[in-house]
Amino acid sequence: MEFKVTSSPHLPSSQHTAAIMRRVIYALLPGTAVATYFFGWGVLINIGLAIAFGLTLEAGVLALRNRPLRPTLSDYSTVVTAWLLGLALPQLAPWWLTLVGMLFAIVFAKQLYGGLGYNPFNPAMVGYVALLISFPAHMTTWLHPSSLMETPLSFGQAWQVIFSGHLPEGLSWDSLSAATPLDAVRTNLSMHHALPEIFANNPGFGVLSGVGWEWVSVAYALGGLGLLATRTIPWQTPLAMILGLSLPALLFHWYDPTQYASPIFHLFAGGALLGAFFIVTDPVSGATTPLGRLIFGAGVGITTYVIRTWGGYPDAVAFSVLLLNMNAPLIDYYTQPRVFGKGKGRDA
Repeated sequence: MEFKVTSSPHLPSSQHTAAIMRRVIYALLPGTAVATYFFGWGVLINIGLAIAFGLTLEAGVLALRNRPLRPTLSDYSTVVTAWLLGLALPQLAPWWLTLVGMLFAIVFAKQLYGGLGYNPFNPAMVGYVALLISFPAHMTTWLHPSSLMETPLSFGQAWQVIFSGHLPEGLSWDSLSAATPLDAVRTNLSMHHALPEIFANNPGFGVLSGVGWEWVSVAYALGGLGLLATRTIPWQTPLAMILGLSLPALLFHWYDPTQYASPIFHLFAGGALLGAFFIVTDPVSGATTPLGRLIFGAGVGITTYVIRTWGGYPDAVAFSVLLLNMNAPLIDYYTQPRVFGKGKGRDA
């Protein structure tokens, strides 16, 4: 009797790309649901449009490259990219903004480099940064949860605004939109207001940061903990990013609590926790060694704090991720673990 022995590993693995991406999507569902509750149907419309545009664009590029469609389109990587970009867009962003963002994310940041596994930059963050630089007015028109509670928009109304740009009769952008918590703090600090005064006089701030924003971040954190529990993502990168953002914030907050916000505010305002669990953990564009993940995550956190505090963009997670993406190969090169059986500087 003949036996055919194959190479290791001999145990089946569940860490296929499609399975991993599905887990990421499941982990995004709590944050998506909470964001939809506070910010309206535009959240789901943005995600749906981003997925449709992303799959269409990727299919077109694959056809031009004479590559099979099914393996790439069925691995859910484009769906995850589109989902993340959809969550990052203003809730009533015009449809063409989503299309342009996915064009940069899928065509320029992913497929032109060779597809999944070859892209040096996180595609969703490339799309977001390209939109933020090119269309700042559209990218800073965010809805205010309290306004939507008073005058909620139906799914049809949100769809109409996204595709036509016209609000229903009786509503105006001034009545629905407001600055994000990070932008509101930056603006008021530039007007020489102290943080306690800013928080006390602005009804848009809640318990942890901004109304709505804080609970969306909590939901992202819960989804991220689920990814950690299933070992879908490594623990080093999110922990390092959270500490890299929190520790400088804590030091400066101790130094002057009237001018520098607390670590809690920085974590639960904006996209910090979304970035920590769903973006910096990208296995392709981030560092891959255990020590490298710690350095990469800490670098993103520290850079985010620096740009938020002294730079020109209130949130800065996307810029920080792209800056560290450029350094990921260098980080991996200098943090390679010692090969078993070899000592430092000599063979064992």
